[in-house]
Amino acid sequence: MLTIGYIGNGKSTNRYHLPFVLQRENIRVKTIYQRNPKHESWDRIAGVTYTSNLDELLNDKDIQLIVVCTRTDSHYEYAKLVLEHNKNCLVEKPFMETSEQAKEIFAIAKEKGLIVQAYQNRRFDSDFLTVQKVIEEGKLGDLLELEMHYDYYRPEVPESVHSFDPISSFLYGHGCHTLDQVISYFGKPDHIHYDVRQLLGQGRMNDYFDLDLYYGRLKVSVKSSYFRLKERPSFVVYGKKGCFVKETKDRQEEHLKLFYMPDNKDFGIDTIKHYGVLTYIDDEGTIHEETVKSVNGDYGRVYDDLYEAIINGKDKTITDEQTLLQMEILETGVKNLK
Repeated sequence: MLTIGYIGNGKSTNRYHLPFVLQRENIRVKTIYQRNPKHESWDRIAGVTYTSNLDELLNDKDIQLIVVCTRTDSHYEYAKLVLEHNKNCLVEKPFMETSEQAKEIFAIAKEKGLIVQAYQNRRFDSDFLTVQKVIEEGKLGDLLELEMHYDYYRPEVPESVHSFDPISSFLYGHGCHTLDQVISYFGKPDHIHYDVRQLLGQGRMNDYFDLDLYYGRLKVSVKSSYFRLKERPSFVVYGKKGCFVKETKDRQEEHLKLFYMPDNKDFGIDTIKHYGVLTYIDDEGTIHEETVKSVNGDYGRVYDDLYEAIINGKDKTITDEQTLLQMEILETGVKNLK
């Protein structure tokens, strides 16, 4: 049994972590720390201790893993505190504010023989897993280009912000999802072209980004905007022999926002209308078009991997090197914005 606790009792903990952890018989949630119980807005979970005394959580000998689900600007402080109390640590993304902070946190964990990693749950998105399956089947031929989009039409978000802060930028907030997917599958790129903008002008939030990551002749484009009235496809993949288009995103977040939880058998699962379309030409020159059943996603697989690493000593799936590379890309992307 892996016994865990949480720092933070807000949306992150209750929407994106607990619904998956509570499905796992080999993980026990013991304690949740909330700094201000007056602001509590989520139903309490039976059998879980809620405390406003952080020392109670940090000094509990039963707890092996503490999950940090707080604002990004407090991740470094809390992660360091957790490691100093000899606990393994999982940190919401973006992992840290800077790559220097990330290096220090990884170094402390290594010195103490502990595990610390980012909660890169989007690595287990259905659309991303389905793209991997299609690539590996080989019908696309040699890969030439992959485009991934994360679009909204929420102009009220950037319009309400009148200063620029790197850690609240769109690139940090959403690039941390998609860049991890690219890095996890393709590794370190040969080079990157950055187009990171403030569409409303200097001194406003970053509300658009378009990063091209090059791997030999393959170009992977990661694109997001707050001003897309009609979303672009979630993924478009081009190879020498064909293309695959996945219009819709993973549905786990959609269901969580509706409080439709993972204990439902169809939670997060695509129906046929959500399936992607593979078009390719075979060796005889015949063109085929196939609907591809989506691979099921599961954010909880982050916890399955952590269980194996902490309890059974297996290697981490989300590595320090991948997280550091992502942090360096995020930093570089926003460094010239003011």
